[in-house]
Amino acid sequence: MQKNFEGPVKIGIMDKIRKIALTNASLTALYVALVGSFMYYAGSVKLGASNTFLVPITLLLLFVTSAAITGFLIFGKSAQMYVDGKKKDALSLLTQTLGFLSIITVGAIVLLITFAK
Repeated sequence: MQKNFEGPVKIGIMDKIRKIALTNASLTALYVALVGSFMYYAGSVKLGASNTFLVPITLLLLFVTSAAITGFLIFGKSAQMYVDGKKKDALSLLTQTLGFLSIITVGAIVLLITFAK
């Protein structure tokens, strides 16, 4: 009977999961920053200021696209790992990704409070 091995191989997997989680959270934060910047500066140049039916359509398309991209970044690899039978690693990846994203969010809130006028 084979015993459960918790040696260097398991540590290597956890390091890989942590790197993937940090990458996914960072890319999500970068994407949100890009979309937020676009929305902020689009208002400055009066992009979408006209009264046309295209404005709400474009905003809804941006919303749906953003949901798909961020959903893929946060849940994509975890879902793939879960389907492949690596349920504990998938849950670990999802938890760490959400943890890193929460840390980034708290950092953004602290910056917002610190530099508020």
